[in-house]
Amino acid sequence: MPTRSLIKKNTYIDSVSLMAISTKAGALEGVTNAVAAMATPMNKDILTNQGLITPEIEESTPGDLVLIVVTDGDEAGADAALEGLIALLDRKPTGEAAEMTYRTIGAAAEGRSDANIAVISVNGEYAAHEAHKALDAGLNVMLFSDNVAVADEIALKRKAHDAGLLVMGPDCGTAIINGVSLCFANKVRRGRIGIVAASGTGAQELSVRIHDFTAGVSQLIGTGGRDLSAEVGAIMMLDGIDALDADASTDVIVVISKPPADEVATKVLDRLAASSKPAVACFLGATEELKQAGAARGIQVEGRTKPAALAAVVAGGVREEDLDLHPLNLPLVAEVRAKLKPEQKYIRGLFCGGTLCDESMFLALEKFSDVYSNIQKDPSKKLKGTDASQGHTFLDFGEDEFTNGKPHPMIDPSNRIERFLVEAADPEVGVIVMDFELGYGANADPVGVMLPAIVEAKKNAAAAGRHLEILAYVLGTGEDEQGFDEQVRKLTDAGVTWASSSTNTGLLAREFVTKGENA
Repeated sequence: MPTRSLIKKNTYIDSVSLMAISTKAGALEGVTNAVAAMATPMNKDILTNQGLITPEIEESTPGDLVLIVVTDGDEAGADAALEGLIALLDRKPTGEAAEMTYRTIGAAAEGRSDANIAVISVNGEYAAHEAHKALDAGLNVMLFSDNVAVADEIALKRKAHDAGLLVMGPDCGTAIINGVSLCFANKVRRGRIGIVAASGTGAQELSVRIHDFTAGVSQLIGTGGRDLSAEVGAIMMLDGIDALDADASTDVIVVISKPPADEVATKVLDRLAASSKPAVACFLGATEELKQAGAARGIQVEGRTKPAALAAVVAGGVREEDLDLHPLNLPLVAEVRAKLKPEQKYIRGLFCGGTLCDESMFLALEKFSDVYSNIQKDPSKKLKGTDASQGHTFLDFGEDEFTNGKPHPMIDPSNRIERFLVEAADPEVGVIVMDFELGYGANADPVGVMLPAIVEAKKNAAAAGRHLEILAYVLGTGEDEQGFDEQVRKLTDAGVTWASSSTNTGLLAREFVTKGENA
């Protein structure tokens, strides 16, 4: 397969832009793989594993930009593909974005005195250094970068707390501040509900469900997924609650996190209880003990996203009886069960969103013991992303093991597509579950990218005499640019079952493979 590569010396481009460029280049005619990445040691290791390393790339430095295209055509086509990638790289911004380019955070802060947030998306090895510069310049920080050491995270957040600033991250993918969406976010109406989230897609899911339930979002403050760990201690979650408590545009506060450390959950509940505003906590997979701890403080604790969003909008004055709650489609459950063979007993969840993966996994754990994942807390049930599936397996393709040197799967789902075809060929699989995220920053046509693999898998399963049940959730609103209705239509036209929320996705998946009257 003809391959072309180019090194642009001393040319830095941030990782968010490089992810978008790589994805666009992958859609060029004849291109089977495209890489636009800085020549860091980690990225060079990845290129070595992919068989794409060259002596010139090996000798390049972290300040050099590497461009690679792999094609399935002739040599002339490979030359054209590389030219296309260079053209994407050289495309100049228009409008306000073209007015001024700053080379350092300090220069940008000085030149834009009206700015108060720095979005940092450099390689994790350098991210903390740049975040310290932003804090020193008096800027709040949204740290999109992952692979940042916990010690650096703690130091940054303590420094921000002392300065009255926020550090949203590291690995923070979503925020909406005063109506401005940062990184991955959906178009939701403005309203009076504020969110503090130690979860990117969890924040998106809450905001979308709140929108669906006719209410709106005042602010959405991300904290990064490790904020509620015992090591970090919810430094930014607590500061985010403080910010919403003081925010005149916020009437109700809702927080969301993957399972927090017990002592940290208590700190968060105590702070919510001290607020003068109604509050709801969504701790995925929350135990009865944690729910009772919340109730003792007057705080409703939910373990699922949909009930948490409903509780928040009701606290804000919306009447539950006026809402379409999208109840579970029980006739559909019976219909799918009837199509599956007895040996088709397992769920395989392939997710771009970590919280969506977590929610479906926790719902499966309520019924099954053989639940495996690359985000499982039980060491005996934890898999590496490259491990073969066992029992009911749920994979989060947004984990660091998949995103090192590659775009996030919400932008480029190639890793998931490859794994999907493997799972679809397994005769013991009863249902494959997938999510498709819409909104700012996400792939322009997430369903369309996946459709060829879906069609192929269903055709192969039918030829083998079995039904392949594919269950999909589209995270988005009718306002998102990808077109919510069109994305759903593409799925259903291909024979895919559509779920109306993340919670319903997990409930349906476990019921599809649970046989018997008492299921």
